[in-house]
Amino acid sequence: MSTIAEVELPAEEFALYETLTAFPDAHFEVVRIAAHEEKLTPYVQVSGDDLSGITTALEADPTVSEAHLVDDLEHEKLFRMNWEGNVDVVLHMVGEEAAAVVEMHGRDTHWQLRILFPNRASLSSTSSFCEENELSFTVRNVYDLQQSAGRGGFGLSEDQYETLVVAAEKGYFDVPRSVTMEELADSLGISQQAVSERLRRGHRALINSALRPDESTIGS
Repeated sequence: MSTIAEVELPAEEFALYETLTAFPDAHFEVVRIAAHEEKLTPYVQVSGDDLSGITTALEADPTVSEAHLVDDLEHEKLFRMNWEGNVDVVLHMVGEEAAAVVEMHGRDTHWQLRILFPNRASLSSTSSFCEENELSFTVRNVYDLQQSAGRGGFGLSEDQYETLVVAAEKGYFDVPRSVTMEELADSLGISQQAVSERLRRGHRALINSALRPDESTIGS
């Protein structure tokens, strides 16, 4: 049975450590990623109140061999990058274990990842790989993928449903985004904070409807 694991990686052993620590209040989200033999090519969306100097910081980051600005908004920027060096754990998961990166978020000194593994054995194998190579790999949660919930069984409120539908229709989830959160808020007639909260809770409801937490230990 397919397994989803929520894991944490220290940026110092992975990618963008110098950039993340230089912009501790910024949020880094990988919205798309491709793995090659010795490097990763992610599209990284950076959001924050003050992003001045972010391009220079990325170009100077030793884990970044290329950083191309794709989309530039006041509080949000999208970059296409090449990461090299400390990316072995993700290359192993994608290349050797046939895993898929579902989510990847970075802030301050750590990265939070949600990874879809073919089974628990591949997750255990990744954990062993990290141990053998002295890499930190902290598993926070493990879920077994269940059958999708039926229509009407996703646990969404009417407001959450409306916000998710409008966001999808207007291209908020596109790469690059076709609409900002501010524009989405104006369209819905609510605050940006309300939009953010509805999206966050809506995503959580959708995930919880499809994933049933399994509290057993890895490899059991």
